[in-house]
Amino acid sequence: MDDYLIGVLSNIGISSFLALSAYLLLLTGEISFGQQAFFAIGAYAAGIGTALWGWPLGVALFCGAVTAGLAAVLVGLPTLRLHGLYFAVATLAFAEMVRLVFEQFRYQVMIDGEPVGPNGADGFRGIRYIFENDVGPLQFIALIYGLLAAVLTGFVLLERSRLGTAFRMIGEDAVLAELHGLAVARLRVLAAGLAGALAGLGGGLYAHLTTYVEPRIFDVMLGVHSLAYGLIGGLGTALGPLLGVLIDIGVLESIRFLAGYRMIIFGGLVALLLIVRPRGLLDEALVHRIRKAGSRWFIRRSPANGETA
Repeated sequence: MDDYLIGVLSNIGISSFLALSAYLLLLTGEISFGQQAFFAIGAYAAGIGTALWGWPLGVALFCGAVTAGLAAVLVGLPTLRLHGLYFAVATLAFAEMVRLVFEQFRYQVMIDGEPVGPNGADGFRGIRYIFENDVGPLQFIALIYGLLAAVLTGFVLLERSRLGTAFRMIGEDAVLAELHGLAVARLRVLAAGLAGALAGLGGGLYAHLTTYVEPRIFDVMLGVHSLAYGLIGGLGTALGPLLGVLIDIGVLESIRFLAGYRMIIFGGLVALLLIVRPRGLLDEALVHRIRKAGSRWFIRRSPANGETA
């Protein structure tokens, strides 16, 4: 497989974790511009696990996700009392604070005569687990998409559960949800923790794919894109953010020849799309119609109606 295609597919897969992270918060009615903070925490934590402490990749990715999830819970406890613009600004401020902390964070260990580990603004080099353990590009892509498939399965189960219904009820009307007996604050903190863990898992994968991370990677534009994925693709299903990732990366890659103008063109297309489809392409109404049509087709094709499946 071509190296360029491998790079694009890997980028799509890893970005999907960040997209699903922001999407989960959108379900509860919260707009976050700070999911890049948990992406960064997961990247640094997983990188330290393998490069400095010699952990297996799976353990490091898990610990990166847990660390990011716990950080999201700690942030969520005070900030989820805020709503709307105030919450969005608070998450952005936290993300910038995390980025500045990593610009000062230094923790290096001598390995084979070379310093390895986070070195402030110079970044964190030498996250070489996949090379040192002969993990090929196709194997790593299989790992990315295997984990993504597991996460999507979790979202399918979530959407069919009482917890998923509760998240959507809170997103539609938090006051009404509270009147129905839902613990709105606790559920929002739970959603924040799960969203942080998803972003952290994506960050851990990103660190091992690139072998190098630096604080400026985790800037506000990464947070804007993570939020835009769900708004573009749609909030009716977890497949919406993935569609948003495909459109975002696909369009930007296809108009790469326009150089500096491509972000302007892409921004205009996104603005137009949000005017026409404010809940995204796969919004709740369209998803409901698709499911209803699918159910009717299945009933018509079922043996009970005299037809073979």
